[in-house]
Parts: sequence; structure tokens; C-alpha cells
Amino acid sequence: MLPQPLGDAGAPLTGGPPPKKEASAARSESAAQLREAARASVDELYQAKQTGPQGLATLVAEERLSTHGPNQVAHERALPWYFQLWHGFANAFSALLAVLATVSWFTGDRESALIIAAMVLLSGLLRFFQERRASLAAQKLQEMVRVTCTAIRCDENGAVNDVELPIRELVPGDLVKLSAGDMIPADLRLVAAKDLFIAQSALTGEALPVEKTATSVSSPATNPLELGNVAFLGTNVTSGTAVGLVINTGQATYFGRIAESLTGRRALTSFEKGVRGVSLLLLRFMAVMTVLVFFINGFTKHDWKEAFFFALAVAVGLTPEMLPMILSGTLAIGAVAMSKKKVIVKRLNSIQNFGAMDVLCTDKTGTLTEDRVVLEMHCDVVREEDEGVFELAYFNSYYQTGLKNLLDKALLAHGSVSTANVTKVDEIPFDFSRRIMSVVVDIGGQRRLIAKGAPEAVFKRCSLVEVNGEIQDLDPLLLPDLGEELDHLQAQGFRVLAIAYKDVPQDRTVYSSQDECDLVLRGYVAFLDPPKLSTRSALAALDKHGVHVKVLTGDNDIVARKICSDVGLTVGRVVLGQDVEAATDHELDALVEHATLFARLAPAHKERVVHALQRNGHVVGFMGDGINDAPALRAADVGISVDNAVDIAKESADLILLEKDLLVLEDGVLEGRRVFGNITKYIKMGTSSNFGNMFSVVGASAFLPFLPMLPIQLLTQNLLYDFSQLAIPFDRVDDEYLLSPRRWKIDDIGRFMLFFGPVSSVFDYVTFGLMFFFFKANTPEHQALFQSGWFVEGLLSQTLIVHMIRTRKIPFLQSRPALALGLSTLAVMAVGILLPFTGFGRSLGMTPLPLAFFGALAFILPAYMVLAQVVKTWFVRRYGYN
Repeated sequence: MLPQPLGDAGAPLTGGPPPKKEASAARSESAAQLREAARASVDELYQAKQTGPQGLATLVAEERLSTHGPNQVAHERALPWYFQLWHGFANAFSALLAVLATVSWFTGDRESALIIAAMVLLSGLLRFFQERRASLAAQKLQEMVRVTCTAIRCDENGAVNDVELPIRELVPGDLVKLSAGDMIPADLRLVAAKDLFIAQSALTGEALPVEKTATSVSSPATNPLELGNVAFLGTNVTSGTAVGLVINTGQATYFGRIAESLTGRRALTSFEKGVRGVSLLLLRFMAVMTVLVFFINGFTKHDWKEAFFFALAVAVGLTPEMLPMILSGTLAIGAVAMSKKKVIVKRLNSIQNFGAMDVLCTDKTGTLTEDRVVLEMHCDVVREEDEGVFELAYFNSYYQTGLKNLLDKALLAHGSVSTANVTKVDEIPFDFSRRIMSVVVDIGGQRRLIAKGAPEAVFKRCSLVEVNGEIQDLDPLLLPDLGEELDHLQAQGFRVLAIAYKDVPQDRTVYSSQDECDLVLRGYVAFLDPPKLSTRSALAALDKHGVHVKVLTGDNDIVARKICSDVGLTVGRVVLGQDVEAATDHELDALVEHATLFARLAPAHKERVVHALQRNGHVVGFMGDGINDAPALRAADVGISVDNAVDIAKESADLILLEKDLLVLEDGVLEGRRVFGNITKYIKMGTSSNFGNMFSVVGASAFLPFLPMLPIQLLTQNLLYDFSQLAIPFDRVDDEYLLSPRRWKIDDIGRFMLFFGPVSSVFDYVTFGLMFFFFKANTPEHQALFQSGWFVEGLLSQTLIVHMIRTRKIPFLQSRPALALGLSTLAVMAVGILLPFTGFGRSLGMTPLPLAFFGALAFILPAYMVLAQVVKTWFVRRYGYN
């Protein structure tokens, strides 16, 4: 008898939503049930499921449907627009600015509140509209329950009928009829099968259909996908007929367990962790400096209200309020650039992850390969190409009746042979016991039997062999040599069929399998799922840009090794699924570093390999197209799916390639690095400039008898500086920067801030001395002149630092900015110079500056640029430029 997990027909383990537990444990439970079903006899199965060859009674089926729920698989639903809108504003900087705007409003500083609120609104709405558009464009949800299946049911009168049912109404214990073209509607244990082949590449990655039978298995394979008498939801019948008993439905199926693991909250990607780290760094810095400035000004000026408002303005100035907008804008521009190359970007953050990626794991079938079988070779028994072998194979496939399998279609698609003087006489159909099929044809008056089948089946029916046009006896001593030639083909990953023939008398029109004897062995036809035309060049381009490629496939290692060789990947040790299963996390971490090819992997194995690489510090991309790739696609930092992927793979992916040209991968990597380069420009500019300003503010606040700048002036300067950086998403990035993967280095950003901030402060203090001693702006009555002078110098130096930091080269001479960035910075500098001379400037507490001040600026600013370039060059040599 069977164990209880299979035997209780009413137990919720066999259908509907499974109990809440770890996804891997749930998959193991499902696999155990299927192995038990594979081991059981048909009678034991019927008893366990409380059914029989007549199928379920209608009333019983209805009861089970209410118990187990509909036969449908969970999938990730798109968020409603209002959740996506909330996500546009849900970040630390927006929240902080909203608080500061609220405080400003209720303390009477309405102008500052409106300025800050406008920044938050613009940033959030830009992110919302871009992500909403991408979500709607890429929505490819899995809807497998809209098709029907044929179930055997008995009505209330006991009459047995074939009933056409929506798949969602199928229940454990149902009997389902299968024929060519049918989708497998649930996890089934076959109870009857004839010439059954099932395509399960979506689950396993195998390009060719696999043979399935109804025979019980005494020692079931550990991997349920290798069970020869079980058919899985998500696969389909290519040929033959069968009857299957439903074991699991819905979430309890093998496919359902995979889908279930994809509907929870995603782990943070490399990009999201980096943004979070930078945000925390900046927030900590802002908190310390704001409190420090507040107390220094309170104690030295004895005006705590003024100190509070100034500290509030400092907090706004230190907050990189444009970061969310710069992030969204830069990513959106990257998404538009990718869309022109026919790539849908589902999640904006994935673009930067693409640029940071240093390891790309890829499935084989349908991703690196065409996911179609082609005839690669037709040769004689010594592996010399032979058109005569192709001609015989063509006649065999052309004249056979019934459903042609993938190999027959590949043969006929390879080329055509004239059949003008050929007439079909008879056919000896294929069956699984013989594993061979033959046709008898009349070729110009000569009658010939042509056989095609499994090499070992053809060999034992041959007594002669043809080599170089000569027919000789097939001595048993030659069989090892023939086997060696055959092994050579199979070791290259080919699916091989043998071709044999014999001339037969013309006085008969009916032939049988008894005539398949004393054949002449003619040669072989070899098939393969070929690599896509762009695969080799695409992988070479990735390697050139520092991205290492690893192949993770459910297919066998021989075929996978052949494909790797064809596309230029060097394979050392091959890691099999059983190796991954047996390895601890620590052992797997070491294993994944040195292996390029992983074969015979289950979906959970692929996911483990991705996690192991991430633990080793890699930013991991995964490219796949099948159900078996979905967990790894979701676990990776960037998931890439292809044009012909199943819906669940597209749903799990971050990027979808709409064309088969894999060279777009290189474009994606470079675009990601471009995006990251422009984002880090803003962060480095903002942090170093703000740190320098606060370094200057702290010093000035300590010795000046008045505020070095009014709160409204500080906010205006900050707004103008932000405006100068709005064009950063459109800026160019140096070619050298694109050569290697780029990722967040929080320590590097902090170090950059500490070195570059004081550079600007040096010239701020020079300006303080100039205004205080030379222009005598050293009393409260002359504070407007002092504040106007620092406003102009501070804004110009901040704006110039945009150009100093945007490249590791000498700005303007060796690296020119984009036109939009050049114009925006020029416009801001012009506004800053003119502002003290305007009525608006006077309303901000400014006063016109003397001409001599601008003469001094003509020396201060170039000196600042020279010192900044010297420090930058030293910094790049010592710490690099990320």
C-alpha cells in the first residue's frame, strides 16, 4: 500500500493551496508524492485516490473541487496604480523633505515649504509615471486555466463519459485523456500510454521530447522530473496517446510549488542595497551637521529661533532631495534607450544592476540555443558526410504517415529530395518495442525497404554495411568499431538515428517487421538544438567587458558541453544537479567560483547557485525562458528573459528581450554602467559640495557676529545648484568607465566626500577673508554684502565642481559634457551672478557686489579648479574612480 500523503483522497496535500512553509520543503513534499505514485501499481493508485477506470462520479468531483480549490497556479499580480504612486514617494529623502516642508509651513516659512514640496512632488511623480508605464507594457501574466482537457467521469446513472472540462475544474483522482498537442493539465501518473512523447523543455531544458510509459518504477529517480511514468503541469504532448491519473492540482503541483515561491516579497538587489547604504550615510551626516550648526549658532548668536531656521535650511541643503528624481530620470532615460533596442524594462532598478553585473548565469535551451531541432550531420558509418544517407532518411520521413515528430520535421526542413520517380508501397510503423520504423518505396523500378531508428535497434537487424560505395559483411568484430564512431557523435551532444536499407522483391505489396532483417547499415543522421547566431559574439562581448558567463541547464552534460564549445565557452569541471544537492552552502560557495557549466539542474539547484554567487560578492544576472528558470530569475540581481519565454519566466524577469539577437546584452551592460556613472556623479557632487559647505558654515558660524547666509538664501542657492544638475541623466560617460562592472562602494563615497569637501572650503574661507577684511563686511550692518559674496562664490564653485567630478580626465579638454549639462550650468552661473543686482535678490536680503569682487573671483575659481584637478588625480591613482 501507498504512504498516507498519497492515500488520503480528501487530504489538502494533493490539491489547492499548500500549507505555509518554506518553498524548498514544499517542493520536496511534492516530489516525494510523485515518487510514491511512480512506484505504485495502477490498482494501488486507484485505491489511494478512491477512484477507478470509470473515473470520478460528478458529485464526488464537485466535493473535491470545494475541498482542494480550483486547479490554478498563483502568480504575481501587478500592483494597483495607487500602490505604485505610493512607491514613487516612499523613500527616506522624500519623507525627510516632507517633514521639513511641514515644519517650515507651520513655523511661517511658507516660501521654503513650497520650494521643498515642489521638489518632492516632481521627483515622486516622475518615478510613478515611468514605472507605471513599464509595468503596463510588460504585463504578461500566466493564465494557464483558460484551456480545457478531456476527463473520464461517470454520471449519477453510472454511465461513463468523456467530459470536456475547464482545467481549473480538474481534481485529484480524475482520469485525463491525452493526445498529441494537449497541454498536461496537472501532475499526472500515467496509467496507460501508447507511443507517448512529452516536451518538457519548459521544466527541464531538454530540447527533445522524452518518452513516457505507464510502467511502474521500482526505484524512482531522486529528481521527479526524471520519472518516466509521470507527466507534469506546464508540459505538452508531442505524439502518442495516454490516460493519466491526477495526483496533484494547483499549488500542489511541481509547477505550482515553483510559482508559489515567486509571489512573495523580492530580496533587495545590489542596486537597492547600494541606494539604501548611500541614503543612510547621507542621513547620518545630515543629522550630525544640522545639530552641530544649530547649537553653534544658538550659543554664538544667542538667537535660538534664527538658529533653528538656519539649521532647518542646512538640513534641506544637506539632503540630496534631487536624488530620487535623478535616480528615476537617469533610469528612465536608460529604459527609453533600451526600448529602442527592443528591450522591455520591467523594473527600472534592474538597468543599473545590469551594469554592475559581473557574472551572468544563463539557461541553455531557448536562450543560448534556438529551442528547435535541426539536422546537423548526415554521414556514413565512418562519419564522412554522405548525401546518399540523407536521401534515404528523407524518403523514410517523407513517406511515413501519422504525426511526424521533431526529428522528422527537422529532416524534411533541412533540404528537399526529388520524389518524382519514387512511389510508396508500404509502411511498417514505429513502436516502442522495436524502436524503429520503415517504409517500402519503389525508386525507378527498384523496390527498397528503408529503416530509421535507434542505432542499437538498427544494428541488430543489419548483416551488411556500406562504406565508400562498397557493401561488405557486418562482422561482429566490427561492432565495437561502429560503436566507437557512434559514441563519438553522441559525445558531441547529437541525437543520433541510424539509417539502413535492403532491396526487396517486387511481387509483394504488404510488409511487416519480420522483413526488417539482413539490412545494409548505411550511416547516421545527427540532430542538435543549435546556438543562436548571435550567441558567440554576445558572450565574447560580455567577457570583454568583465562579465563572466556560466551555463545552468536542466539538460544533460554531454549536450551542454557541446553547446558551450560551439559558443566559445571553456568548460573545465562540470557540476551536476546531484553535486549541488549534496553540497553544503559553504562547499557550494567554493564550487561555483571555478565551474562554468552546471547540468541536470532542478529549478531549486539553479536558485542555490545564484545565491551562492551572491554570497561570494558577485552581482548576478540570470537569463532564462522556462518554468524551471523562474526561481533563479527572481533570485538574481537582474533577471533577463527572452522573446519566446513562457509567461511565468517573463513575469519573474526584470528585462525582456523582444528579439533573438543576444548582442543587445552588451548594449544593456553598457547602458547600465552609463546610468550608474551618472547617478554616482550626482552623489559625489552633492556629498562633496554639501560637506564643503557645512565645513565652511561651521567655521563661519563660530567667528562671525551674524549668520554667514540667511536660511532663504541657503535654500535658493541649493535650488539653483539642483537645477544645474537636472541634465546629469543626459550626460556623457567616458568610454574607459564602461570597460568594467560598476557597483556601489559606500566607503569610497564617504572617502571622496572627506577629501573633496575641504577643497571647496579652502576657497570659501578665502572668500570669507576677502569679504571680512578687504570689503569690510564684518558687522551686522554689512552682513548682506558678506552673504551676497559667499552666495555667488559658493554657487559658482559648486556648479564648477559638477564638471570637475563628472570625469576622471581633465574637464573640457579631454572630456566634454553633454550640451544640456553645459547649458544648464552656464545658466545657473549667470543667474547666480546677476541675482544680487535684482529686486528679487534684494527681497532675499542680498545687495549688489562691487566690481573688484568679480576680479577676485577670476583668480579664486581657476585656482579652485586646478586644486580640485590635482586632488582628483591623486585620489584616482590611490583609490580608483568608481
